[in-house]
Amino acid sequence: MERRHFDTLVIGSGGGGLRAALQLAQGEANVAVVSKVFPTRSHTVAAQGGMNAALANVVPDNWHWHMYDTVKGSDYLGDQDAIEYMCRAASHLVVELEHAGVPFSRLPNGKIYQRPFGGQSQDFGGDQAARTCAAADRTGHAILHTLYQQNIHAKTHFFDEYFAIDLIRDEEDFILGAVVLNIATGEPLLIEAKTTLLATGGVGQLFRTNTNARINTGDGMAMALRAGIPVQDMEFFQFHPTGIAGKGMLITEGVRGEGGYLVNKDGERFMERYAPHAKDLASRDVVSRAIAIEIREGRGCGPDADHVLLKLEHLGPEVIKKRLPGILDMARTFANVDPIKEPIPVFPTAHYTMGGIPTNRFGQVVMPLEHSAEEAIPGLYAVGECACVSVHGANRLGGNSLLDIVVFGRAAGNHIIEFLKENRYHRPMKDEWVERALSRLARWEQSGEGESVDVLRDELQRTMEHYCGVFRTEEVLAEGVEKVKALAKRLDAVRLRDQSKVFNTARIEALELENLVSLGLATVKSALARQESRGAHSRMDYPDRDDERWMKHSLYFEDGRVEYKPVRTKPMSVDTFPPKPRVY
Repeated sequence: MERRHFDTLVIGSGGGGLRAALQLAQGEANVAVVSKVFPTRSHTVAAQGGMNAALANVVPDNWHWHMYDTVKGSDYLGDQDAIEYMCRAASHLVVELEHAGVPFSRLPNGKIYQRPFGGQSQDFGGDQAARTCAAADRTGHAILHTLYQQNIHAKTHFFDEYFAIDLIRDEEDFILGAVVLNIATGEPLLIEAKTTLLATGGVGQLFRTNTNARINTGDGMAMALRAGIPVQDMEFFQFHPTGIAGKGMLITEGVRGEGGYLVNKDGERFMERYAPHAKDLASRDVVSRAIAIEIREGRGCGPDADHVLLKLEHLGPEVIKKRLPGILDMARTFANVDPIKEPIPVFPTAHYTMGGIPTNRFGQVVMPLEHSAEEAIPGLYAVGECACVSVHGANRLGGNSLLDIVVFGRAAGNHIIEFLKENRYHRPMKDEWVERALSRLARWEQSGEGESVDVLRDELQRTMEHYCGVFRTEEVLAEGVEKVKALAKRLDAVRLRDQSKVFNTARIEALELENLVSLGLATVKSALARQESRGAHSRMDYPDRDDERWMKHSLYFEDGRVEYKPVRTKPMSVDTFPPKPRVY
């Protein structure tokens, strides 16, 4: 098998992976980026609304208010040291991106345009803030293309359209790189690296209706699980309140930031009842639950009363064309409505994985020890949606995901540079460790009659949507656990068609299905175990937040165990924000 050697292997070419790779390449490290799609097709490209930073270009703002909003938005499950680090770095990194070439929208005075977003406030819960730096409604697209171009300039080495099969781990738990698969040829490749960074994105494809690309199958999280690392807080899955009804395509929160609002079948602005102060710009879990309740109580729109309407025609054609051009195209294409003249039908749709691989604020993957201590796994890092730092806690604020990937991509890059100074040589590689990773691939070399990958994947998505959605109960979740376990057993019966006729993408889809099933089990088991409502995890049988028993992170291990660790409530340099009732 062909072997390549690098200082750092970055798996995933979204914003987090490319920002880390850029930091490393500029620091003269030899970097390889492995991506199962061409880098500018990574899911960061779909981020619409913007990136939060307290620049105060539109209204007064400071990073401490941003930190308060993020802690409150997380329903007090976010780690406050990591949140402080992110919010303090935000303004500097937006300016850095601007200098790298991101074409942010502008105010008349030439400064970066900032729009209001959900869960933002001035002065610790006061008036609405405008904190989200936007490039029209294609901010992720602008950032991803800029970071890719900068990486090309810095001579980062790209392995485009390669699929990561598994991590290589030695007896001392060092991570030595990964076995990857050339999708075009089907040939495996061993990439040996002194450090490995996982930046593989979320697992939105667990749910039938979602805003995510087909590639978001949680590959990095599943690789970490198989390497003995737990995944953290998987019960917290964000449902974005405004996906196109029945389709799932994202309608950015920026629409409401620009002045759009939600109405029910009676034309009532119902968010005034659920969030009297913030209204349509309450945090995402609050708005999603409000829409679900309106529909359940019979106030939904359309012949089936199965959605609500997002009105923006009052903004006028000029604002819509200038600030929301992508939404204009998307609504016309997928909803068959013209938002300049009529409202868009919307319904909550699976959007963002708050949980992931546990890390510290330097991007190091950490393992729990006794007495709440943690130990970093040498040579392994994770950033972005596949990681859980945790800056998003139980609910992510809009505009904080693009910030998260850039801040912690840079932080991981900086820490890897220091690690490489002390670890200058590759560790020995044994064939048995490589064979262990390759055994995953061998499993899909057998063909014949059996279950279909597509059928099983569809059943998994429908099961997760039905048993682990916006509202949850003990009985429904317990049934969901059994259903997903049964699907996991059926994996053994899955077969690809006659191998001579199988293109390599069929094998990739089978490997992705394995990843999805393991993370589906992690999500539904963690949700069953948490007996409270917090952020996106809404238990109808436990409607209140319980800080005494449940202010802790869940850790799910591959053998099915669920353990817990405390939330880091002490920030780096400021006072702790203590938990209090979360109202908007």
